[in-house]
Amino acid sequence: MRHDDGVNAAFARIVVLVSGAAILVVETLAVRLVAPYVGLTLESTTAVIGVALAGIAAGAALGGRWADDLPPRAVAAGALAVGGLGVLAVRPLVRLFGPVFGPGPLAAVLLVAMSTLLSVTALAMVTPAVTRARLSGLDGSGTVVGSLSAAGTIGSLAGTFLTGFVLVALLPIAAILVGTGAACLVLALLTATTRTRAATTATGVTAAALVVALVAVPGRCDADTTYYCASVQPDPRRPSARVLVLDDLRHSYVDLADPTHLEFSYTRRFAAAIDTAFPGPAPVSAVHVGGGGFTMPRWLAATRPGSTSTVLEVDAGVVELGRRELGVDPIEGLDIRLGDARTTLARLPDGSADLVVGDAFGARSVPWHLATVEFADEVQRVLRPGGIYVVNVIDNHPMRLLAAETATLAQRFPHVVLLAAPAQLARGGGGNTVLVASDAPIDTATLAARVAERGETGTVLDQAATRRFATGAPVLTDGRAPVDQLLTPFRSA
Repeated sequence: MRHDDGVNAAFARIVVLVSGAAILVVETLAVRLVAPYVGLTLESTTAVIGVALAGIAAGAALGGRWADDLPPRAVAAGALAVGGLGVLAVRPLVRLFGPVFGPGPLAAVLLVAMSTLLSVTALAMVTPAVTRARLSGLDGSGTVVGSLSAAGTIGSLAGTFLTGFVLVALLPIAAILVGTGAACLVLALLTATTRTRAATTATGVTAAALVVALVAVPGRCDADTTYYCASVQPDPRRPSARVLVLDDLRHSYVDLADPTHLEFSYTRRFAAAIDTAFPGPAPVSAVHVGGGGFTMPRWLAATRPGSTSTVLEVDAGVVELGRRELGVDPIEGLDIRLGDARTTLARLPDGSADLVVGDAFGARSVPWHLATVEFADEVQRVLRPGGIYVVNVIDNHPMRLLAAETATLAQRFPHVVLLAAPAQLARGGGGNTVLVASDAPIDTATLAARVAERGETGTVLDQAATRRFATGAPVLTDGRAPVDQLLTPFRSA
């Protein structure tokens, strides 16, 4: 067998490795980029994986066919050039077309395909083209195919791990995309056997224009954190108020001048439940699953001086944004612990908290591993006797996720009460609801009165009504917790 002298083995492996890495960089970042427009759900993640696999399949077929009909190096160089330009175009395309789409699986597939399919398909053409360039017979073909396949897989692994573990934490998404696109374009130039000034100039001009668009096309973020497109927006009705938006969800409301002000109804329900369980201004020891805008730690510090709040927050970028724009650092008794709430909660001592507040979300659903009976066991372990667990649940009619979470908590806590306005539970209703769970009886009459004082009536279901609401609902476990599917509006009956 004779190898093509124009493509030596080392260079071929580098080209295949980089193209494989670039595909996985795009795939990993696409989850992050589309979340502000279609939500961060299992369906949106599945859409990214599915579109990437479709592009890889199409690129492998096209690359192999064209490399048989055309000079293989030219095919590889062209694919790298188109792929590099496509990488630079991903973010502008998402930002231009994202507002057209709403949450949902179909919208996720369309937005991901519109923004990433071209780049992934082009980059997937590189491996078969380079492989064809290295082959001139059957002898030794297994070694060539195997070594290049291994290089592509190693590149994919590198792209996945570097992006998820290192690059996103160190660099803005724009910088990662520019670096990835530039690497592909440089390799395209080195791979090409002939370079015309017109083609090089056109590619350079297009790349420059896309870099400008990548930076200039406006998005919804003040900060691209590890997990969210995060922004802080003013409330024109209250000059001192700020709203924290994570992806496409108004997550937290903070009044910098009045920490006792609770704008969102679910936070007022939290406060009513806390005041019912712990009458008077005595301090409490609280654990907050999710930090967000730190609304409840701020409220506790203001209304119950001496309280301590241990906040479990997975995203350091959200904490930094809170410190910069939401006045987090001055909150008394605050202890922020970075990390996944499930694992950080497991490290807290038994019976160390009076109160656990659940307010963590991946898009609109509680992260599945924070909604199971196994997580409820951890909450129950951390709570002192008579302590309460209050959790915010977003759902839509027919409220299957809320019913499942109610049934789940009822498996572990003898007393569970649901706080939801009648309109929320009616056909076509939905929104933020609150569950209160405890090993001690819950005074629903007092709770209803306190909720009414804060502007809502008829919101508290007693324990019997709460359990009837959850009748027939599945109990969520670590082995089966389809929270996104239970929530998804298009599947509602």
